[in-house]
Amino acid sequence: MRSQAFNDHDRLPARFSRDGGNVSPPLEWSDIPAEATELVLLVEDRDAGTTPFLHWLVTGIEATSGGVAEGGTPPGGRAWPNGFGTAGWGGPHPPADDDPHRYFFRLYAVNRPLELPGAPQPPDVHAALRRLELASGNMVGTFAR
Repeated sequence: MRSQAFNDHDRLPARFSRDGGNVSPPLEWSDIPAEATELVLLVEDRDAGTTPFLHWLVTGIEATSGGVAEGGTPPGGRAWPNGFGTAGWGGPHPPADDDPHRYFFRLYAVNRPLELPGAPQPPDVHAALRRLELASGNMVGTFAR
């Protein structure tokens, strides 16, 4: 997994933040296992508290898609509600004056659709993935206000 907009463990550009435009970053991926039937994209802030804050969850992504453009939804994907209560990308918005938060972008290859509750949280997604994950890739962006 990679992005043309930021490098792994670099600061996310402000336009991706909730206050700066709230547009999702472009992402690219490769080396998807042949037996994968779909991909799952999960973006979470693990520095937000005891339960990670959900910034983006997309399931049903076409295994052959190769990526998503800035501001887009991955091909074939279903965008779920984020921690702000809206479907799709919810950009970083850590408390002012906090140390930089880490935003984990994770892509999972699975061999069948995930079974998730109506408003899944990161622990629900991780539990569903345990049985189905074939491979995964990740990168981390940071952000502070």
